[in-house]
Amino acid sequence: MRSEQHPEHPAGTVVRPTEQDEVAAAGSELIGGPAGRRARTGGYWWTPLRVVALVMLGMFALGMVQKLPCYNGGWFFGQTTQYVHACYSDIPHLYHGRGFADGLTPYFDRIPRETSGGMEYLEYPVLTGLFMKVAAWMTPTGGGLMKQEQIYWLVNAGMLMVCAVVLAVCVARTHRHRPWDALLVALAPALALTATINWDLLAVSLTSVGMLLWARGRPLGAGVLLGLATAAKLYPALLLGPLLVLCWRAGRFRAFGTALGGAAFAWSCVNVPVLLPAPEGWAKFYTFSQERPVDFGSLWLIISQRSGDPLDGVNNWAMLLMAAGCAGIAALAFCAPRRPRFAQLAFLVLALFVLTNKVYSPQYVLWLIPLAALARPRWRDFLIWQAAEVLYFVGIWMYLAWTSGGDKHQGLPTEGYQLVIAAHLLGTLYLCAVVVRDVLLPERDVVRRDGSDDPSGGVLDRAPDRFVLGPAARAHGAHRTAPVAPGAPAGHDRAYVRWGTPSAG
Repeated sequence: MRSEQHPEHPAGTVVRPTEQDEVAAAGSELIGGPAGRRARTGGYWWTPLRVVALVMLGMFALGMVQKLPCYNGGWFFGQTTQYVHACYSDIPHLYHGRGFADGLTPYFDRIPRETSGGMEYLEYPVLTGLFMKVAAWMTPTGGGLMKQEQIYWLVNAGMLMVCAVVLAVCVARTHRHRPWDALLVALAPALALTATINWDLLAVSLTSVGMLLWARGRPLGAGVLLGLATAAKLYPALLLGPLLVLCWRAGRFRAFGTALGGAAFAWSCVNVPVLLPAPEGWAKFYTFSQERPVDFGSLWLIISQRSGDPLDGVNNWAMLLMAAGCAGIAALAFCAPRRPRFAQLAFLVLALFVLTNKVYSPQYVLWLIPLAALARPRWRDFLIWQAAEVLYFVGIWMYLAWTSGGDKHQGLPTEGYQLVIAAHLLGTLYLCAVVVRDVLLPERDVVRRDGSDDPSGGVLDRAPDRFVLGPAARAHGAHRTAPVAPGAPAGHDRAYVRWGTPSAG
């Protein structure tokens, strides 16, 4: 593969996972084994970016094939068929259910709901609503409703496939000398299975572009993309918290303020044109999120089902746990012996949100996959977590088959569903644990093993610390009095010299 020169990478070459990861080395036997020392590393068309993009296209296509039983009738005939075959998707159902088949305009026109008999507005953020509407414009109106819903799903799948490729390429380029880590994203089985359930890939891809721009030292562009991502799904706004904490420790408040301003501006440009003329329709997403009861996939559902309590005050408990967890992550960032990488803190915050939220839809795993690949690029840990997520993916559809079908011999009973929820929670907690370990023991972090600091950190990469607490403060003071190692970059603090040299790995 083509070699690239990078100032932060002492060897100046692309890191091969097969040289560092025993699982990757074993898996490479399927295609001839790890590259040898005489392997040619430049001049080929098959660059890492192209390989990652093509692998993503192949896995996405396999995910579409997995939906064939539903495309051929499961979405339209027999309620439990789409659950038994684990091929459910919101997309075809919402084409008619949210008024797109009738030409209604989201947020401005009320939608008749068949289940309640009332009239409601679209319950998705504005940019996602625009994405849905554009796909509806591209869907022919002839041939009957079933045909239209099939084509609508295909159109959306094509648009989401573009988002998936953008996601894979951005992850490959975020850590410049580790492009092969993006194969974790491209080959993630949970991504292939959940990519076309809903429209989450739009926000995930925009977030990945934002993180790439931050890694390139462009805080304004990063903020704009994070603002657009937040206009498509609320979760990307949570990434501003890790940025604030890391910029605080590094004393880079101007960069954070630039990103925050860019995010607010981009979000406003999308939302204000809808908010002003249609405030009630615009607010539906936020009121729906607030009023939504305990739902599938959450810890709260296990508690509710086993106690018989509907947990009416779950919003307060979830917010309290989220706030306490964020405080703990901030303390970890300030007290760690070395400033955590942006991807590490971003993963921990989003994982915390997933663990404490009152609902976990199966496609929410898409939020975490790129961050997991950047935070902990080790195949063993990633696959353990993915196994738990695939188990949950199958489990939720089998549980819905059990609850919605008349034949109780098909599907997964309540106790079984609680077990797959527990597997999902434990799998996520496991990945959080190894990321926290890497933060506390930076020498265990595979990304930093070659002497790198924070390849996704942008202005934070190799920046000296300005505010630290606890053990980090004592270590920082000791290192400031230590002699600078020969060849250390000018202007870097002694803490980086201690932890950032190749010998520290």
